[in-house]
Amino acid sequence: MNDMFLFLKRWGLVLSMITGASAYILFANADAPVEIRTLANKFVQLAQPTLLFLMLLLTFLKVKPSDLHLRRWQLGGLVLQGSFWILGALVLSFIPMSYTWRLGMEGFLLCMICPTATAAAVITGKLGGNQGSLTMYIILANLMASLLIPAMIPLIYQNSDITFWTTFAKIVLKIFPLLFLPFVCAIIMRRFMPGLARVLTGIPNAAFYLWMIALSMAIAVSVKNMHHSLNAGHGLLPQVAIAGTSLLACLIQFASGRWLGKHFGGNTEDEIISATQGLGQKNTIFSIWCGYSFMDPLSSIAGGFYSIWHNVYNSYQLAKRGWGSSIPIPGHCL
Repeated sequence: MNDMFLFLKRWGLVLSMITGASAYILFANADAPVEIRTLANKFVQLAQPTLLFLMLLLTFLKVKPSDLHLRRWQLGGLVLQGSFWILGALVLSFIPMSYTWRLGMEGFLLCMICPTATAAAVITGKLGGNQGSLTMYIILANLMASLLIPAMIPLIYQNSDITFWTTFAKIVLKIFPLLFLPFVCAIIMRRFMPGLARVLTGIPNAAFYLWMIALSMAIAVSVKNMHHSLNAGHGLLPQVAIAGTSLLACLIQFASGRWLGKHFGGNTEDEIISATQGLGQKNTIFSIWCGYSFMDPLSSIAGGFYSIWHNVYNSYQLAKRGWGSSIPIPGHCL
């Protein structure tokens, strides 16, 4: 039994990715009635936020408000992500480029401004990072995204009727209930139901196994979006461009996170891990939604590609840690 748990710890994310992709391919090629397909879509749409809520609740039960400290690396991460988004938006607004290049740029910017994944706290804990400082960065990154995305979208699409306030309202309604509701629930549970809180936090690796299920669904959705993009006649070249720029964004952010953690996080291993995951691991469900809602819908597949890149690397990190080796960071690959 212990061997099985160790195997899941090392390779769970890889298995989840393979399961999600395989499940969609099998389902897409099955002769299922429309009603079944509709029901499956609704189930995934409901299950994903539910799983994320439970993961965050379990994480916040272990992280007290007093653990949420500001770190210099957090400011550096916000400046890095915000600067790429603002400068990229200006480039898209004033420099003409081909449709393929523009799609690649939009996908890159979505991956840069996208806030940290709520599940990053789970992986950070598994890697030995500081969940408190990582949770603080999740909050800060979401706040920044909710302000900067609405500020620049009207500039990128000047001929549209998109305004700051409509975009801001949609983003706030999308991310803040899922982020702050489990935080409030955790505070209430620790105060008034400490026994239940101890039981939930005493379940070994519960948040990680929930993340494995959520990841399989996220990968299935990503493969679905890529498949639909090809079937829509967009061709392979735009997808190659978006895949390349999303990979570049992934490398930049993981490497920058490690550098910031080393130079502005006290050079301690736990803060280096937190900074690396804080910048590198993204809320790709949000980036997919953001692409569909406010930018060229095809650019949304950048979130799907990024989901593959950062989870492949996270799987590698977990496997290396399971083997007892030091964990290299993509900064060594640039």
